[in-house]
Amino acid sequence: MMANIENELGTINIDSYAIAKIAGIATTECYGIVGMASKNVKDGIVKLLKIESITKGVKLNIQDNKLIIDLHIIVKYGTNIKAVAETIINTVKYKVEEATSMKVLRINIFVEGIKIID
Repeated sequence: MMANIENELGTINIDSYAIAKIAGIATTECYGIVGMASKNVKDGIVKLLKIESITKGVKLNIQDNKLIIDLHIIVKYGTNIKAVAETIINTVKYKVEEATSMKVLRINIFVEGIKIID
């Protein structure tokens, strides 16, 4: 899937992988996040993703060059999930819109697990 931005000089094509990478990095920089998650649909097992596979925890839907972003995360035990989710939404929306000049319509947060950090 590719996003297209047109201006008077031509067309800019942004691959969905690049947008997912921006969203994934912005998410993991937020307080209370342990990392991105990938869920095995067959077994229902959630896996904490390494930084190299961060985009597997991000699902994009592009409609009329507007983005709907689904983020699958694992949060740190003891944090306020609502506050963490609100921070993620604001941070990811700002960073993706700033980097791509595309409008983010909605960001959905899926908390796939909680991890105790020493």
